[in-house]
Amino acid sequence: MNLVLTNLLCVSFALFAVLFVPVRGASGQDAPFSVPLGLEDTVEFWKQIFTRYGFGEVVLFDPVDPSKIYSVLRAPDNEQGRAMVEKERSRIVAEYDLVDDEARIRSQRGAKEHFLEGLRVSGRYMGQMQKIFRDEGLPAELAYLPLVESSFNIRARSSVGALGMWQFMPETGKKFMRIDATVDERRDPMASTRGAARLLKENYRILGNWPLAITAYNHGTEGIFRGIKIVESDNLVDLIRRYQAPTFGFASKNFYAEFLAVVDIATNRDVHFPYLRTHRPVALREVEVKRQTSLQAVLKPAAISQSEFFEWNPALEPKAKFLPVGYHVKLPPNKVDEFLAAHKRASMAPAAKKSAAPTKRRAAQAPTPSRPSAGTIKTKAMTRVVSSTAATPKAKTSSGKRTPAVRPSLKLAAR
Repeated sequence: MNLVLTNLLCVSFALFAVLFVPVRGASGQDAPFSVPLGLEDTVEFWKQIFTRYGFGEVVLFDPVDPSKIYSVLRAPDNEQGRAMVEKERSRIVAEYDLVDDEARIRSQRGAKEHFLEGLRVSGRYMGQMQKIFRDEGLPAELAYLPLVESSFNIRARSSVGALGMWQFMPETGKKFMRIDATVDERRDPMASTRGAARLLKENYRILGNWPLAITAYNHGTEGIFRGIKIVESDNLVDLIRRYQAPTFGFASKNFYAEFLAVVDIATNRDVHFPYLRTHRPVALREVEVKRQTSLQAVLKPAAISQSEFFEWNPALEPKAKFLPVGYHVKLPPNKVDEFLAAHKRASMAPAAKKSAAPTKRRAAQAPTPSRPSAGTIKTKAMTRVVSSTAATPKAKTSSGKRTPAVRPSLKLAAR
């Protein structure tokens, strides 16, 4: 009897432990995300879109109840394919007696190949990205969000101007990273990840839970606050079901469910894609440019090709001729010393040319040594000035105004 009672107590304790495991939030601990009650079918639908249905397949389904799939049609992504989808849609509307709008019937093309490629590419950045989120005190799983946004395409650009793997709009991006005529860090994997981490952290602080904070990444905090006020609830499922606004459409309503789907797939990739091989991690060091310098004057002596350099530094404008002040050059560890040496030589070369050229030119014009002219005296004075100030020469702009000459300086900052 005592043995039976002991066993029952052990089983009861085990069940209690399983049922009441704490789910932690913004501090980066285990299992911070759960599927809200009412979103289970939606999450499962997106898992099927990302892992089962390929690009050549179009799923016609009920957006209110995604578990209801009317049909799956094989159709190319062209005019002929779109006509096939429209014909099938009309058939379903008639068969199910539906209103012919997107309220109860919608089509979604499969994304298995696109998602799989994004999962492969994620291997380049995932380790560093997860560290960035942990350093911000955030859940590391947030690093999988680009699988929803861009499939880790650092050059992805939307029709409305969102750019990079995190799909920042210009006005939002400028709050968290450098965006100007020469540098756009929305294209930089790590700089944009640091920006995304700070934005998500701010969303969580303002909204108080992850379903709303992540949905706000797509929809914006102001729109989420409007929805909360209207439906009088901070439950995402309530907003999805009851908040009606032109801007709060299918994409915003499904954003969190898609995120939960990709986290589940990515963390259980051996189940969904047992033979997947991700790309090898990219390890780059950062060298801060303190002063502007010619790009070609540094790359050629360092034996770095333009294509390699811009692959490592996608934030720079592709036609850039100079390294802008304050930019953090990304380089493989084995190229850092060569780059620094080449930069040092390039920074000294302009001063040497400027000090030698006037001397030679004036010497050819000088009169006989027996009677120095004013020109000769001026030449010597200029030579002395240039020599004594070689470390900080003056350069003249095309407008005639004198400005400090460019003499680059680099500071190594390993990140």
